[in-house]
Amino acid sequence: MNKIKKVFIGFFVGIFMFIFVGFQSDFFEIAKQIDIYTTLFKELNMYYVDEINPAKLTNNAINHMLSNLDPYTRYYDEQGVESSRIASAGEYGGIGVISRYENNTLTIREVLKNSPAEKEGIKPGDLILKINDVFVKDYKEEGISTLLNGLPNTNVKLQIERQNKKLELEITRKKIEINPVPHFTMLDTVVGYISFIKFNEKAASEVKKAILELKDLGMKKLIIDVRDNPGGLLNEAVKITNFFIPKDKIVVTTKAKVKKWSITFKTRLTALDLHIPIVILVNNRSASASEILAGSLQDYDRAVIIGERSFGKGLVQRYRELSYGTQMKITIAKYYTPSGRCIQELDYTNRDDEGNIPKFSDAGRKLYKTGKGRTVYGGGGILPDIEIKKIKTTETTKTLLKSNAFFNYATNYFYNHPSIVKPSKFNLKESDYLFLKTYLNNHQSEFETKTETEFKKAKEEANSEKLAKNLTKSYQNLLETIHVEKLKELDKNKEEILNKLTEEIVKRYYYKEGVYKQKVIFDKTISQAITILNNTKRYNSILKN
Repeated sequence: MNKIKKVFIGFFVGIFMFIFVGFQSDFFEIAKQIDIYTTLFKELNMYYVDEINPAKLTNNAINHMLSNLDPYTRYYDEQGVESSRIASAGEYGGIGVISRYENNTLTIREVLKNSPAEKEGIKPGDLILKINDVFVKDYKEEGISTLLNGLPNTNVKLQIERQNKKLELEITRKKIEINPVPHFTMLDTVVGYISFIKFNEKAASEVKKAILELKDLGMKKLIIDVRDNPGGLLNEAVKITNFFIPKDKIVVTTKAKVKKWSITFKTRLTALDLHIPIVILVNNRSASASEILAGSLQDYDRAVIIGERSFGKGLVQRYRELSYGTQMKITIAKYYTPSGRCIQELDYTNRDDEGNIPKFSDAGRKLYKTGKGRTVYGGGGILPDIEIKKIKTTETTKTLLKSNAFFNYATNYFYNHPSIVKPSKFNLKESDYLFLKTYLNNHQSEFETKTETEFKKAKEEANSEKLAKNLTKSYQNLLETIHVEKLKELDKNKEEILNKLTEEIVKRYYYKEGVYKQKVIFDKTISQAITILNNTKRYNSILKN
């Protein structure tokens, strides 16, 4: 208990000192609020009728406070610090899996290629029941997954459940390296392709390696695919941009409240290639550092951007160390591309009374000019030079793609098909979509919309108030009607659902690398990029060359 109290006091002293330095004019109000909180906490700890958990109360208070700012400003306890370090560094000691903890169940969602987990036969869909002596169902914190990690060459014992059978495994942890470039290849005799999924500490070196190897294979034109790339380290985005523009050019500028954090990042090295034609592929999940790369090359008329409007994350975070091994990731600045545009979409500062977040683009997007006078837009992400129109993803489809039903269908497919053709020949058909819908119809509990959830809550409330006596039949009929409409709603996004299902299935057999081997053959956006690059006149006209 004393240790927890010290953590609590140390944290708030740290916050107090940080705030004092930055905001002396607000000193009294800040001191007052901290004093109120500490005295309230003392009274709770001393007099509340039951035993309280100081660490849990403090975590809840901190997380609730930060949730009213933006989704990127976060507090990390000791376990969280290690997880965030792994995410940015691109390597860690572990077994090489991506897992999800939900309802006291830890499910393997992905197994990394050449990892200890793969070598011991771990499969996506496996349920981890026990880690060493810890039963997952008895563990109340999501940090259970961190128990899988540890020093390289140490062992971890697992009890897993697969297809209703229990297995005991002992796995030796190894140094796991997360490759930000899972696949690169030549698409024809002159066009090279690089899939690029994360800006970690290995990003620039791996992209450079891919470029040089493709050049040795005869590459004269290049596609860089940052679709679904959530970003990462800003410095890595600057280095990669530097591969294609001269030394001493502005890549991005950050503007912060603290003067020393307002920085202009320029290229520092000689470029790898100043003339190779480039296409950058983006979508609505390309964010942050991905948008810096695409936006800066667009501003310098150095690449044609193809795809969907990007996510619109123009905020910069920095980690700040706190007491007792904890830390905070805090939004410290907004970033601006060389033309002066900030691409931030959501205005977290000006939420309305109901908590709704306005969009900067709602007020109209400001116009900016590239180096050659082309019009580009600020706010709301990077608008591609060639926009690929697609049907809007419905809320029902979003729910499906995140659901256990979607994941479990892919798992069942894997166990019902011991092998599939190589990725370059694998493509799902209309019949596969119908099989998926049949599965969803038979496993309704695994795919539940917000509407269904709210109706179930209403039924439970009616039961508690003794009002449900004559509602059962009507309630069941209503749920059936909603379910029928839900499955019809999916048809609006049939192509997107099939594409996502293809990715999930291919990944089971051929890992992340296989997903991109499939895409380079069947992906329509990649095909359009090849067409643009091989039409020199059109490519140059887009960039006003």
